[in-house]
Amino acid sequence: MKERAVGIDNYCLYPLQLAPLEALKWAEDNGAEGIQFSGLNLEVAEKVDAAYLRDLSDSASDKGLYLEWGGGQHIPFDLKTWEQKDISRINQKAAEQAALLGTSIVRSCSGGLMRWDPQSPMTETLLEEMAKSLRAQRQMLMDNDVILAIETHFEFTTHELLRLFDRCGAVPGEYLGICLDTMNLLTMLENPLSATQRILPWVVCTHIKDGAVILDDSGLTSFPVEIGKGVIDLRKICSFFELSPRKINLTIEDHGGEFLIPMFDPLFLSKFPDLTSEEFAQIIRLALQTEKKIKNGDMEITSREEWPEICEARIKRDIQSLQQLL
Repeated sequence: MKERAVGIDNYCLYPLQLAPLEALKWAEDNGAEGIQFSGLNLEVAEKVDAAYLRDLSDSASDKGLYLEWGGGQHIPFDLKTWEQKDISRINQKAAEQAALLGTSIVRSCSGGLMRWDPQSPMTETLLEEMAKSLRAQRQMLMDNDVILAIETHFEFTTHELLRLFDRCGAVPGEYLGICLDTMNLLTMLENPLSATQRILPWVVCTHIKDGAVILDDSGLTSFPVEIGKGVIDLRKICSFFELSPRKINLTIEDHGGEFLIPMFDPLFLSKFPDLTSEEFAQIIRLALQTEKKIKNGDMEITSREEWPEICEARIKRDIQSLQQLL
């Protein structure tokens, strides 16, 4: 593997329904240097036992590919009913699987859109309950020699995640970390460059994703685009990782879809108290760059419905583009 290995998240190719060993073969054949298995379909998940994981680990090792695992959660609530949920057993299972694979990374994504739902608990409540739950899991995660890597998703800003780590009494490299999704930062009204610098000591794995943001009467709309065609300075972000004491793999995650950010709604905007005028201005500048690219025909939104037909070809180009960009 190269010093900065470029791999893929298996979610990119989910429409192909590749089994893990098939995904490894796809990665090898198409120039990827590893895979983050952030999720498995139910049929495959039921087959995963110790022997299955050892075979997967051996195959990756034979091919010289890195492995990172998923299945972790960090929000101790059912996101539909908001009843409290014990996530410790979920995380213990994922941590034990990662240990069998020989990887120290368990990516955690609870998949919430709390600020978009007025019925959701307050962010402060969620952070407090998360801290209680994650503190109690510290020894289990350390015993398995894994880091629970919380994805920068549509849940918490980097400011809030830093406060969470402080409440958990965590230090970088111990039992909690960050899976940095470069495009999701935009959706949480953060400038990707500034947010990366804020959270950098905690980054242990990545979802390298280019993207852009449109400004119109509804607010801002963020969306992923093919690597090299967006407005996120991925070259600069990846250069930040050289300052990390650990090797950070560059895992591509790409998909279709768009996400409305109703920033003209005062209630919605009030849920981002850490947003500064300077960073907000930077995001608007990115929106202007997006507008120019769209007018020039250099960029377009890919719908989720389109993704199954184009995913394989686009991920191949993403791999090549990121390697060339580096």
